[in-house]
Amino acid sequence: MSAVATSTATPVAGAYRLTLARFLAVLLGGALFGFGLSVSTMIQPKVVLSFLRWQDFGLVLVMGGGVVLTALAYALVPRWRAAPLLGDRFERHASAWNRDTVIGSALFGIGWGLCGVCPGPAIAGLGAGNWDLLWALAGIFAGAWWQGRQASRG
Repeated sequence: MSAVATSTATPVAGAYRLTLARFLAVLLGGALFGFGLSVSTMIQPKVVLSFLRWQDFGLVLVMGGGVVLTALAYALVPRWRAAPLLGDRFERHASAWNRDTVIGSALFGIGWGLCGVCPGPAIAGLGAGNWDLLWALAGIFAGAWWQGRQASRG
């Protein structure tokens, strides 16, 4: 699929069409998310580690605010609008708890606890010039590659 499809392209059933409006919305959303992570200091591993050690609870407000706003958006926006601004319909994504989900969650949590870095803040931290985060991102990408390899085996 091309990076930006024209709005006259014929949609394939079940396929996601990336229009210019969607591309700009994703770009703006990502920039806003990265800016928010930077302002909240989540791009600094030492701040995250002090939160995880229960020494600084400032990030509780950041995470709590994100959870509350997301929950409200998921609950209220479908009541106000028949369809998303840039989509065909609202959908629920089914999730299942299985062995792979539990193992992946545990590995993510252990990695986050050891280095104070998760993917979003690590990428935003690169934008702020924190090049040490490349080590954490290398580990994140290696783990994603390994998981993909294991999942493709069956």
